[in-house]
Amino acid sequence: MKIRSGIFGPALTLLLLQTSVTPAETGVVPLGSTRPVQPITLAVPETGAYTGAYVDFGEHEDAVTLEQIESFSALVGKRQAIIAFSNYWGRGRFPTDQVRIIAQAGAVPLVFWNPWEDQEDTRKSRFDLAAIEAGQWDQYMDAWAAEARAFGRPLLVSWGLEMNGEWFPWSGVFHGAGASVPGADPPRYQGPEAFKRAYRYVVDRMRAAGATNLVWIFHPNNSSNPDAPWNQMAAYYPGSDYVDWLAMSAYGKQFPGENWLSVKESILNDYAELAALDPRKPILLAEWGVGEFPKQGDKGAWIRDALTVMEHQLPRLKAAVFWHEQWQNGDLSYSNLRVNSSLSALNAYREGVSHSFWLPEPRYSPAVPAPK
Repeated sequence: MKIRSGIFGPALTLLLLQTSVTPAETGVVPLGSTRPVQPITLAVPETGAYTGAYVDFGEHEDAVTLEQIESFSALVGKRQAIIAFSNYWGRGRFPTDQVRIIAQAGAVPLVFWNPWEDQEDTRKSRFDLAAIEAGQWDQYMDAWAAEARAFGRPLLVSWGLEMNGEWFPWSGVFHGAGASVPGADPPRYQGPEAFKRAYRYVVDRMRAAGATNLVWIFHPNNSSNPDAPWNQMAAYYPGSDYVDWLAMSAYGKQFPGENWLSVKESILNDYAELAALDPRKPILLAEWGVGEFPKQGDKGAWIRDALTVMEHQLPRLKAAVFWHEQWQNGDLSYSNLRVNSSLSALNAYREGVSHSFWLPEPRYSPAVPAPK
């Protein structure tokens, strides 16, 4: 998820679709029932990786529609196993409409569940890490957990993403940064420790409320900003008991003033750092993409190279979510990360995801039918 301003495009109307699932499919037991039900889990593919996308869901990244999902799948020639969107704490509610639409499309939702109001103030939020840890938002979390549990199917949750950057209010930069924790051996730092405590608190609270269908994603940025020892991925890792999948955002050039970055610089170099956090966790590229800047680099070649690297050089990669969006920057320039920003970009993506490595449907254990 990226900070930006002045996104062009009409607001999209949310479409409420009722998914037709039974208790046997969801793992939710009706009140009074004594029949045991095996919980549904999202299977980690033994071979290959799930396809996925964020499909330009509006300024607040949550205007999810079935039409947009189906149009993107038709555009790229493959269905999406994962559909991503954002849910800000300022909304005050679980995104029931959005997850039902995504389930209706035959995909698993990936929710960027972020503790802030909107994208206006990147430095502070009433959903402060200390306030979360102090229990001030327990009632909201309990209600969110109840709705998540009622949804029943697996739901990927990336809480507090890109915390090793300096563009979100939950970033360690704004919570003590690199100040040492007194007496800590090995050294620990106040900013990352504040984030870890809040992350663990959120996960513990949701599990205690029975939302066991949530799949927890640890989602740093590929590069740390500032690039200091205290601000690296490992400093923020809350522990393997709290994380189901490892993830990162991994972009090439996004803005006109940036340098062109190779796939090696954007993805491959940082994969090893992410994988080192735990030797067994599956890995997800929770956001990846590149802008259309023909004077600086060839977007089609970049996408082709990225998909080749993912298929052949990232052995633990099990899913990748392409960021399909265009926005206007404050200087009136455009950042066009859409897959069809040029014919060469679209052709490269279509050809790459046509490989059998890319899996177009989520796999569940036990298997469940698609919503009717």
